[in-house]
This record gives sequence, C-alpha cells and structure tokens, in this order.
Amino acid sequence: MRTGLHQSTQLRQELKINPRLYQAMDLLYMPLLDLQQHLKQELETNPFLELVEPEEEDEEEAEVEETPQADAEAPTEGETAGEIDWEQILLEGFDSASPREETEEKEYFEPVARETRDLSDHLREQIALLELSPRELMLAEEFVGNVNDDGYLACSVQEVVDAINAEIVRAAADAGRDPDGAPLPLYTLAEAELMLARIQDLDPPGIGARDLRECLLIQIRQTGHAGSLPYRLVADGFEELINHRWSEVAKRFGIGPAEVQQVADEIAKLNPKPGLAFSGASDGYIIPDLVVEKIDGAYHVFLNDANIPRLKLSRVYQEIARDKKKFDGENKEFISSKLNSANWMIQAIEQRRQTMLKVMHYIVDRQRDFFEKGVQGLRPLTLREVAEVIGMHESTVSRVTNEKFVQTPRGVLPLKFFFSSGLSTSGGEDVSARGIKAQIEKLLADENPKRPLTDQAIVNVLREGGVNIARRTVAKYRDQLGVLSARMRKRV
Repeated sequence: MRTGLHQSTQLRQELKINPRLYQAMDLLYMPLLDLQQHLKQELETNPFLELVEPEEEDEEEAEVEETPQADAEAPTEGETAGEIDWEQILLEGFDSASPREETEEKEYFEPVARETRDLSDHLREQIALLELSPRELMLAEEFVGNVNDDGYLACSVQEVVDAINAEIVRAAADAGRDPDGAPLPLYTLAEAELMLARIQDLDPPGIGARDLRECLLIQIRQTGHAGSLPYRLVADGFEELINHRWSEVAKRFGIGPAEVQQVADEIAKLNPKPGLAFSGASDGYIIPDLVVEKIDGAYHVFLNDANIPRLKLSRVYQEIARDKKKFDGENKEFISSKLNSANWMIQAIEQRRQTMLKVMHYIVDRQRDFFEKGVQGLRPLTLREVAEVIGMHESTVSRVTNEKFVQTPRGVLPLKFFFSSGLSTSGGEDVSARGIKAQIEKLLADENPKRPLTDQAIVNVLREGGVNIARRTVAKYRDQLGVLSARMRKRV
C-alpha cells in the first residue's frame, strides 16, 4: 500500500436540485391553510404578482368575448392617467402607493387567541377559597405545580417536600441567614401528606392521585360510598379486578362472579384521567383540499380551492419591465428575478392543482367499491401503483397525499386512508387490510359476550370467507382496534 498525495480524474453524474424545485415540492406538501398563507406572503413580496378576484375573472372573460384582441391588450385609463409614478415606485420601493392596496379590498386579520383556563387555574381558584395560612398556601402551590395534564401527581410527596425545602434553604442563604434561622421552618412529610389530602378533595374528583387505584378510591369516596363494595374491591382486590379474574375476587369477598362483574362495570364508569376535562388542547379543524360528489350516478372530483388566492402577472409592472433601457445592474437583475419568480409561481400552483386532481381521480376509480359499499369495499393500493399510472415519481404522490383531506359522501377522510396493504383470498383476488380490520371489528361487535371469539376463531371465520390470514395478524389488528383478548372480554 502506497501512501502520499495522488491526483486522479473521474467522470460521474450528479443531480443538483434547483431551489425552485425545492419550492415546488414544498407547494405539493402544503395543506390548504398553509398554502393560503404562503401565497399571501408571495403577493406581499413580489410586485409582479397580483390577486385576481372571482369577479375580475368573470369580467375578463366577458371582455375577451366582446372586445377585439387589439383592444383587449390596450392599457386601461388608470394605467395611462399618470397619477402614479410606477417607475419611481419600482426603483425606490413598494411601501407606499402600491397598486395592490387599491385592489385588495379584503384585509386579513390574524385571529386573536382568547384566554383559556387550564387545570392549574381551576385548582388555584379553589385553593384561594380555602382558609390557608401563607405557609400552607406555599405548600399547596407546590403541589398544584406538580399535577400533570391527566390530573395525577407527577412526583412523590417526598420529592415535593425536598423541592420546597430546598427553596427555603436557598432563600435563607441569599438573605445571609443560617438555614435554621430561615423565615419559614422546613416542611415535614406528615405536613405534606395532610395538604395532599386537601388537594384531593378539590374538583374534579380524583385530582392529585398518585396512581389509578387512588384516583378511583377518591372518586368513590367523594360520592359518599367509602365503605361500599366497589370501594373495597378497588382497595383490596385491584390487581385481580383489572385482570378480570372474577372467580378469584368472588371467592375472596364471598360474592358471586356475576355480582363482581356488575360492580366492575360501575367502576369502569369512573374517570381514569380527571384532568383532561381542563386540557388546554384546542380543537383541530379540518378543511378538505378535495371534494368528491356523486352526480347522476358518477363520482366527480373537485378542488376545494375557492379561498386560494388566484394569481396573475401585473400588467403595470410588465410594461415597465419591457423598457429594458431604463434599467441596468442590480435593478435589471431584480426585475428579471422577480418576473421569473412570478411566472414560475403561477405555473407551480397550476401544476399542484393538476397533480392533486390526477391522484384523486385514480383513487376514485380504484376505490369505487368503497364509495358504494363502505370500508369493506376498500382495495389494496400503494403509492407506487398511483405513481406508475399517472406517470410521476412515488415521492411526488407521497407529498400530494400527505396531510391532505377529501370530503366524500362517506365523510371527510385523509388521502392516506385509501392506501393500505393487501391480503390474498382463495379466489385469487386481493383485499385491503383496512377492509379486513373492518370485518374483524364487526365480528367482535356481534359476538356472544359469554363466549367471545378467540383470535383463532376469527381466523377460521375469515378463511371460510376466502381470506387467508395468520392468527398473529388478527391479534395485531385487534390490538389496533383497542379490543382486549377473549379472556378479558368474557362475561359470566
């Protein structure tokens, strides 16, 4: 092996993506609301782009029909009146006297988020009504700060005591005092336990619990049934209860299995996460990008882009840009860059529209049985299959379908809903995995609760219908549906 510096030549191919291609891919990826904001920003930054209102489109079409071509290209009175020095605006900036200020009648106002009350606010309002000393109030605030969104205490009581005592010691050190001479004596574990009990008496019931068992006990106790059978089952037989071991619980408490099951049903009605009622999470609203409607027996696809700004090239700035003798250097480069960018943006938006329509048209053709029969009519479909049919790359189809929604006669669905793997049947056809999951869900909903279907029993039923499926696949789909095993579902 020789060491040292060597020179060599080689020939290779490289693919360098143009920045505009990156932007085009981003446009395909953008959901409807993001696209609206993006086009709004482009209108503000590129003087060669103008907003076309629907009324203007109708007027332009009427003018083209009634006016000769030569007259249609003539400048309007406002452009020749000389009221605005377009050349000066182009050279010096666009902050003042912009023509878009006159054409944009609708101004966008950012929605103002209203103040919402979360769980901490709700608890502090109740604490303020209690007769607490400053020392007790400080400890109560420490507990409230450690209650998570589900309503549970996120740490141990000892950790709460250690944290608040550390603050007291730090405050004493900053004041130049000995820790024993702190303005507040250190808190004890017993003192913290008493305060936690007062926190757990607040609304909502079950707040401040350290685990699920304590949460359920608090809720039962607050209803005035501290010594009832449900309370005793949760307090002394919780492990057997959550594992549905009805016979063991029945023997232990001297009651029948059916009675245990009835009590378990009542306990299941309690709230396992009381804090979520005050969650600060906002509702997510969906605006579909596409619409599928059945008209005269045929399914038609439409783009839901009525609120998307329609862009066109500004005639005023085009006229200015044609006089190339007036501009040189940076001015010429700026005009060329903005004009090319405006042309490209209009083309990219149209390309996005056509691509989305192509993809959705093929989905409708492929999944027609779904629109007619429901989920069980779904057929296997992959991104590659769509890409090959419409003549585009698989990654392009992935961007088109990502975070996009379609309004159909069967509800608003994500485009990804129509894509799933397939399972073979005895008839040689393929069936969608999502459709199989729907069949399993229906079988479980119709089963006899005293003799619930096992995973192998479901396999046998599906095979009788011609679907070849493994037991582990059934178990996976059942878990995804949130359904317990047959032993856990069994009723006595």
